[in-house]
Amino acid sequence: MSEPAPERPADTSRPATLAQAERERRDIVSGEVMEEPRLIRFVAGPDGVVVPDLARKLPGRGLWVAADRESVAAAAKKGLFSRAAKAKLSAPPDLAGQVEMLLKRRLLAAVGLARRGGDLTSGFEKVSAAIVSGKAAWLIEASDGAADGRRKIWAQARKQPRPPGLVGVFTASELGLALGLENVIHTAFLAGRAADHWALDVQRLSGFCPLLPESWREEP
Repeated sequence: MSEPAPERPADTSRPATLAQAERERRDIVSGEVMEEPRLIRFVAGPDGVVVPDLARKLPGRGLWVAADRESVAAAAKKGLFSRAAKAKLSAPPDLAGQVEMLLKRRLLAAVGLARRGGDLTSGFEKVSAAIVSGKAAWLIEASDGAADGRRKIWAQARKQPRPPGLVGVFTASELGLALGLENVIHTAFLAGRAADHWALDVQRLSGFCPLLPESWREEP
């Protein structure tokens, strides 16, 4: 198949609320002031170990790091959490890996909620209809799905004035478990507020792992 277009970056210009839009934080690694959706919040646990707070709800002073693997790894390795907190903190060496895992869990949980809320559809025919009608904001393709079906779906998507974003980080089993279905290969997240929220975490995840398997780019 022809190489899929790069996954569409999430639109962080449309935050969930006006209050969120007005909040900016300083990245403890670069010192750059950024909007919250571009950052990961960390807090110190009761044992002095740094933990990710992706929902930004845990008590304690927030320690903010740019949402990418290199920044989180640097903050952990160089003791920047302790410097920012002005207290002795320990950060696990696999902290960036923890963030990636938690982001994937959040995305799968949101997919399940979206299905129950009517914001998501699955199956080749339903996804195709959502694409043609312009209702699909994101295509979620199983990473282990057959190339032929994916090629047909993406060919339809590329014909749209603004093709939906493409995510391929979850297996059919993972998607099926999240949706309470079996053999989930093709899924479309329909445009709307739920998709906008989901896109923010997609954008953050893109800093920790590719959104498309490398093998997809090598398909004929």
